[in-house]
Amino acid sequence: MNFDDQWTVYRTRFLVRARQLKQPLIFTDALGREQSGGPGDYVVESSDGVTRITTQALFEDIYVPLVPALLLPPRATDESAALPSPASTSSARVLPPLGWRPSQNSPPYPAT
Repeated sequence: MNFDDQWTVYRTRFLVRARQLKQPLIFTDALGREQSGGPGDYVVESSDGVTRITTQALFEDIYVPLVPALLLPPRATDESAALPSPASTSSARVLPPLGWRPSQNSPPYPAT
């Protein structure tokens, strides 16, 4: 098996890793079932390590790729930089960054 592309993480109810095929592929999975697919289909590895092939139409209808840059927000250099300024807040709710915890002297987050 020669894959030129890196794995991409996708989500449904469960996280999977997948690669899109560029050429036909046939293999026998760990359960003894023959898996086959052509260009455009996806090789999918589930969290329990089972690898299977899913057609392009079905895969793209079910799975949504996770974008690595959106998984974790950038870290602020100091606590005040993590809080929005009053001018930048709108009527939309602003959620705190992952891992943010108020200190004893800080106002509740976000300011309303």
